[in-house]
Amino acid sequence: MTNKQLVFDEIDQYAEEFRCISRSIGNRPELGHEEFFAAELLTAELSKYGFEVERGILAIETSFIAVFDTGKPGPTVGFLCEYDALPEIGHACGHHLICSMSVAAGVGLKAALLDSGLGGKIRIYGTPAEETRGAKVPMAAASLFDDCDFALMAHPYHTFEQSGESLAMDAIQFEYKGLAAHAAASPDEGINALDAVLQLFNGINALRQQIRSDARIHGIIDNGGKAPNIIPDYASAKFYVRSATRAYTNELAAKVLRCAEGAALQTGCTLATNAFEYAYDELLTNEALSEQFNANLIEAGIRPEQIEIGKDHGSLDLGNVSVRCPAIHPYVKVVQERLLLHTVAFRDAAMTDYALDGMLFGAKMLAATAYDVFADPALLAQIRSEFEQQARRSN
Repeated sequence: MTNKQLVFDEIDQYAEEFRCISRSIGNRPELGHEEFFAAELLTAELSKYGFEVERGILAIETSFIAVFDTGKPGPTVGFLCEYDALPEIGHACGHHLICSMSVAAGVGLKAALLDSGLGGKIRIYGTPAEETRGAKVPMAAASLFDDCDFALMAHPYHTFEQSGESLAMDAIQFEYKGLAAHAAASPDEGINALDAVLQLFNGINALRQQIRSDARIHGIIDNGGKAPNIIPDYASAKFYVRSATRAYTNELAAKVLRCAEGAALQTGCTLATNAFEYAYDELLTNEALSEQFNANLIEAGIRPEQIEIGKDHGSLDLGNVSVRCPAIHPYVKVVQERLLLHTVAFRDAAMTDYALDGMLFGAKMLAATAYDVFADPALLAQIRSEFEQQARRSN
């Protein structure tokens, strides 16, 4: 029996337990930083399989890190768990599958490492709130991934897709304060905060003509006043500013801020800004690691033409991990038809037996890829060399 086959057999042996994890979390959706049931279930399962579990990382109540150490020198791999749901529509992004996929991958890899005598550590990160204030951001900032040799996770989808790109992102709220007045009787006494927000939108709309094609600026008015006969003394808007790189996103955010300052100057309002969510870095896919994952897909019977080229799917907090250690974020097929993420249709399909089979298959591919790296020092060196080159280009 090959060690990869041992990985697959180990995952198959406990398949119903991993299915149960997905079903249980899928049936009990919890919003970001409220995933108490999911975190308890996942950590209890990992403890049962011999992982040492630490809860409440960085005082984030629903986070955890679970470690299995072979006791011998070798690489450290990180498998990443997400388990938060979306408001109102539950697990329409398939995070109930992501977390069980990573747990199953860790369990399968552990068996293969012990059998082969290879050394190293398996680290499974519980990272709450990917949909909002992604915990990977403060965890990465605290250097919790710096000693990982590589990190992996796979996302449920309607097809197989290579790990690709994501956009760096800043989330900025603009708050304007003016002076209330009767809009009919004494309009000249007022300072209209809503006008400032509208001027902000006008400025950004003009700015869009001079930005790169990979950039995105989109926002809403979340407070526009109380009544039409009162000049609003407070108004606010929230914007996402995104682009393909952190450097250009910083540049773009500075231009958006100047639009906001100009709107304040034009209307006589005062301006305050704040980050209403964490800033995300772009995903730097490690191509050597990604190619190895694809090779495992093909070895398992997925035809090359079934593996789509990686696309930009918005912004991911995994981007902040990928600038700290080599990482990939491929997509695996868990639904039989083309269903969009963040929809009720995808949520329902992601609870079927077909989706749970896809979760188990994804776990096997993640674990097999990790085993390849543990077993091949040359592959690990290639992964590390590529990461160091990416870091130099980013700087």
